Amino acid sequence: MVRLIGDSELTASSVVANSTMNRERGLTGVNSYARELGFDPLDRLAEHGGTAPGWLDLCSGEGRALVEAARRSAVGPPSAAARWPGVELTGVDLVGPPAPPPDAAALPHLRLVTAAVADWVPERSYDLITCVHGLHYLGDQLGAIARAASWLTPEGRFAAHFDPESVRRPDGSGAARAVVAALRAAGFEYRARRHLLLLDGGRPVVLPFEYVGADPASGPNYTGQPAVGSYYR
Repeated sequence: MVRLIGDSELTASSVVANSTMNRERGLTGVNSYARELGFDPLDRLAEHGGTAPGWLDLCSGEGRALVEAARRSAVGPPSAAARWPGVELTGVDLVGPPAPPPDAAALPHLRLVTAAVADWVPERSYDLITCVHGLHYLGDQLGAIARAASWLTPEGRFAAHFDPESVRRPDGSGAARAVVAALRAAGFEYRARRHLLLLDGGRPVVLPFEYVGADPASGPNYTGQPAVGSYYR
């Protein structure tokens, strides 16, 4: 019988608190958000954001991608992505960066928040919300997905890596097929090859699942790293 735990105990577990998935990932290049998501976040904002667009990155690690984006949007070469002195970049992570970037004073629109994603509430809506390999370490993954959908602007995009095999019923049986079907019915697109969940356009999302707890000892997922199993009835 699997022992399920709540979110307060989960955040203190070694699998979650010591996660290094996004510690070194930058904005573009070989080990980057652009590579993992299949698009450059700032290019996406240039095409679909407003005059003061916002990007929220959940489970942002040290926030390197956001720091690079802040620098590029503030002092980068002339381009669509460099026109917004007011672009707001927010990262939320349980562990967070070890220290602010040395040029933090020159990046006034960058905010790196150390908080549990399950407890944090935004003060605005966002044109882009990402979670790069971060859902793997949350207990109520479906709850986080639904909340993020409600934080998007009407033209906004949510993009997150998601492993349906990590979602299980209380008896331990898999719920992947039912979960993917429910997400698609709610308007999401799931690209199985990239394990990428996408939603264009903010909206309220209600999924027919009730969260009952998490298993931090479920073992590695498709990334090869230890991940959390999420249980729903």
